[in-house]
Amino acid sequence: MKILANDGVSQAGVDMLEEAGHEVIQTKVAQEQLSSYLNDNNVDVILVRSATTVRKDLIDACPDLKIIGRGGVGLDNIDVDYAVSKGIKVINTPAASSDSVAELVIAHTLSGFRFLHLANRQMPLEGDSKFKELKKSYAKGTELKGKTMGVVGIGRIGQATIKRAIGLGMNVIVHDKFTDEVDVKLEFFDGQHLNFNLKSVDFDELLAKSDVITFHVPSQKDYILGAKEIEKMKDGAAVINTARGGVIDEKAVVKALENKKLSFAAIDVFENEPTPEIKLLMQPKLSLSPHIGGATTQAQDRIGTELAEQIIELSQ
Repeated sequence: MKILANDGVSQAGVDMLEEAGHEVIQTKVAQEQLSSYLNDNNVDVILVRSATTVRKDLIDACPDLKIIGRGGVGLDNIDVDYAVSKGIKVINTPAASSDSVAELVIAHTLSGFRFLHLANRQMPLEGDSKFKELKKSYAKGTELKGKTMGVVGIGRIGQATIKRAIGLGMNVIVHDKFTDEVDVKLEFFDGQHLNFNLKSVDFDELLAKSDVITFHVPSQKDYILGAKEIEKMKDGAAVINTARGGVIDEKAVVKALENKKLSFAAIDVFENEPTPEIKLLMQPKLSLSPHIGGATTQAQDRIGTELAEQIIELSQ
């Protein structure tokens, strides 16, 4: 089959597909030119990430399309049901980036509790002239051990985050609308392991008890965390969103940071991508990253090989 990897794919994935006899095209085609390109080049499979959308109009315009692949967990940039109704297979890689996203959650958590996002901004500017003042400003950090992390959504990424929080000595509570409990196996380098069973608690209970809350849920029509929910949180708690833009109300979070209801927040995904609100970018209590949760070398390799394996299986 002829495969267009429009948002790129790892070399490991390309090698697997080519060894199986498929042709992989890595040209980046503009969204408005996609239908013409797919038809003119007799493309059977399109692989996308976040940048390219595969909506009803593109599906209708490309009747020979056989497979749509999404490198990542969410499928919100693809009209999945419509594609399936047209006989097109839709695949994704839900497990590939779990560890990468979980590690970013912990990185942001450590950054916030130890003021690293602030220190990294100020040291280049004033580290030579105000070292003692900066040391005093950032010398009241908090250890994660013994703190409570609330995990909203206990799928693969939520579970990967739970494991790392437990490893740091944190208490963990979870909430999931669709799952009552989860068994998490924490594996160590020497083959030993520990098993943990966590039961889903009421969302209000999680809000009230958590020192930091991290979200691992799909896109929502409404905010999961808005001003009303923030009011139920501990004073000085923190919020992390590496899930999807729109899961949390960014304006409400900024207001809570300004009035010191929240001590810090971290955002990797934004309501307005790729142009986040300037108030977010300028808020010093925000630890920010540009949607890089699954962007590690290891995750990209896994995404490429998982897509390749599925395509090879479907083509047999």
